Amino acid sequence: MDDILLQSRLTTPIRTGAAALQSPQGAPKQDEAQARSFREVLEGLQIQNSGVTFSKHAASRLEQRNIQLSASSLDRLNEGVRIAREKGMNDTLIIVDDSAFVVNAGSNKVITSLSDLRGRAITNIDGTVIV
Repeated sequence: MDDILLQSRLTTPIRTGAAALQSPQGAPKQDEAQARSFREVLEGLQIQNSGVTFSKHAASRLEQRNIQLSASSLDRLNEGVRIAREKGMNDTLIIVDDSAFVVNAGSNKVITSLSDLRGRAITNIDGTVIV
């Protein structure tokens, strides 16, 4: 092998670790950005595909207030959560027929449920969805 070629290979620094994964400008490689967005998309799909869950408080309120949820009402509640998530709402009041539910759209969890809305003030919500 040529002495100059051998000398250049021996003196060229070898970079490993996180610094080697970055482009010369210091930005992460495109594969890392794609993997991160894929992970976010996958988590979002998992949340969307699972139906709403009820907190212990919400379940007891359903029983106390004698709120019956049919399969179609539950489907409409899930649709309301999907709409709320699309609009960027987090804590949302979703009205289904004569019942109302305060839902955390990010976690797909019903926080509480209400039956008679007359004279009630509902606070700490981002918005309302009527389905």
